[in-house]
Amino acid sequence: MKSHKSHIAVIVLISLVSLGAAYAALQTFSPVSAHDPARELYADLNEAFATHWKARSGVDISIGLARSKSGKPIRAVLDGLNIPTLALSYDVGKLREKNRFIAPAWNQTLPQNMPNFSVHASPYTSTIVFLVRKGNPKKLIDWNDLLRPDIEVVTPNPKISDNGRWNYLAAWEYAFRQPDGGEAAALEFVRKLFAHIRSPAPTDFIERGIGDVLLVWENEAHLLIRQASAEGAEKFEIVTPSMSIVAEPAVSVVSAVADGNGAREVTTAYIDYLYTPQAQEIAGKHYYRPRDAQAEAKYASQFPALELFTLEEVAGGWQQAQKTHFAKGGIFEHIQRN
Repeated sequence: MKSHKSHIAVIVLISLVSLGAAYAALQTFSPVSAHDPARELYADLNEAFATHWKARSGVDISIGLARSKSGKPIRAVLDGLNIPTLALSYDVGKLREKNRFIAPAWNQTLPQNMPNFSVHASPYTSTIVFLVRKGNPKKLIDWNDLLRPDIEVVTPNPKISDNGRWNYLAAWEYAFRQPDGGEAAALEFVRKLFAHIRSPAPTDFIERGIGDVLLVWENEAHLLIRQASAEGAEKFEIVTPSMSIVAEPAVSVVSAVADGNGAREVTTAYIDYLYTPQAQEIAGKHYYRPRDAQAEAKYASQFPALELFTLEEVAGGWQQAQKTHFAKGGIFEHIQRN
């Protein structure tokens, strides 16, 4: 932070990696790929917040994404950058375990129909959908279609990818909730599903034409369609299944650096700003599902209705999900061995 009599310049980086949780998701695509929905979202949010802060305080701030020259996200604190930082993570529990982060204070995320959306730990959500070839040539409609013998699925490996874990848990709970469902049915369903995996690399589906369906965040699917259209190619379309998981990224302040630079106020204000109508509008524009009712209504046409369930409903949170499904000796390792 550089202080002058009438001007303070604060560098606030949005670190999209922090504890490694977001890294796997963002690095699903190649490091220099344009397929990065978080980058586009936060480019707009950074500009909007800078204007908001200037109007509120009279102070100019500069905000940028924490990225190296190669385009890879960097861990601002862990890589030695002594600057106020915000961290994007998909695991609130992990944030709370690290004393250098001010994790969101809420004990759990709540159903999306709660009237006071500001109580949520994540300011916007997404869900898992199917990205298929234009025209949906394999006529995929719901999760059970992915088990057909002629279908090749592309999804990252849940052992090493957060995107893969969201996909796995969405499929698990779909099977669990069926009339003949339950834990045994869910286990058999995901076992069959992962037997149909053609590739763990989304770039194989996007750039090489490999596979019939990519399991992907809804906002990323829209971005990929838009980018393909901009290149003059109508390559993909979205199939929204009957039910899926609520994907909720949480944003937090890296506390030690914010305190050391005297920038706690501005970094905390940035998080608060994400819940304002203006920021919710930006989230909707980038195909994230807003929490705000007005923004949600405005963008309702791009978000087909489906039954949504939370991570807590599926597995009791990330810590329990890791223990049950993804840790050594967990369900997914059992599936891989068999």
